[in-house]
Amino acid sequence: MIFLVTRLVPGGPVEEAIQARRMGQIGESGGRSTLRSQSGERLSEKQLAQLRKFYGLDKPILPAYIEWLGKVLRLDFGKSTRYNDPVLPTIMKRVPVSLYFGLASLIVAYLFSIPLGISKALKHRSAYDNATSTLVFVGYALPGYIIGIILLSLFAFKLGWLPLGGFESSTFARMGFLERIGDRFKHMALPVIAYTIGDFAVMTLMMKNNLMENMAADYIKTAVAKGRTFRDAMWLHAFRNSLIPIAAGFGSIITVFFAGSFLIENIFNIRGMGMLGFKALTDQDYPVVLGTLAITAFLSLVGNILSDFFVSLVDPRIRFGK
Repeated sequence: MIFLVTRLVPGGPVEEAIQARRMGQIGESGGRSTLRSQSGERLSEKQLAQLRKFYGLDKPILPAYIEWLGKVLRLDFGKSTRYNDPVLPTIMKRVPVSLYFGLASLIVAYLFSIPLGISKALKHRSAYDNATSTLVFVGYALPGYIIGIILLSLFAFKLGWLPLGGFESSTFARMGFLERIGDRFKHMALPVIAYTIGDFAVMTLMMKNNLMENMAADYIKTAVAKGRTFRDAMWLHAFRNSLIPIAAGFGSIITVFFAGSFLIENIFNIRGMGMLGFKALTDQDYPVVLGTLAITAFLSLVGNILSDFFVSLVDPRIRFGK
């Protein structure tokens, strides 16, 4: 459907080449304006056909899509219509940055949300539970980019404790090992919080509600009646069953973290996949748009497979091959 939309919406490389020609921008082959001529001269039908062929827009939608899909299976995403660079190397330059922040956000979200959800379930309706619930609901209500702006204004602009953004300092290459770790930690602190705040709130409440529901189930009462302590029954049975919904949603979360958010990346000046896809969309650089979507879809498939794997680990009712 995205491929279809890129063919039907107004604008694109051919239209921009025509506009550039009208504005007197005469370029060499390989750019948006590929035909040399005097400015202001209208393009003939033959020249328009050459432009469409150059950008691969001369074929009907279905054969063009099948051809594009065949190239994707060979890891050939074509070339950028704006910069004439191969799409795959352009995307792969951004993947390490997105993986860096995505993995850090994923680890932080699970590392803190699960223990917090457990403690809230065990101290339900206490002052601790009410106070943490207020913070969690505030974090859930505010979008991640709003949290990012607030944190950036407070800790970077006002207090000056953390850098304004970016991936690393300009002097990173001359730093020692421990200094590099500290520099990376300073640069990742605020973006990771902005990335994780929404999913952190959801996973915390999900963990709390699932654990409370399982602790009130009949099988926990039966385990306690047979001599198990409530603590043992909670950790051996209720806790493991409470992880099943969280493990099942792992696939969607990993896609969000790895694909990135162009708003958060724009705020913190992070050159990741989210910003690349957004910039390509505004520039109508459709090969890059389709390439980022294809890789995001692949990450989604990998995430779903990992979800099934983790569900099989925590759910004793599921065993592969049986």
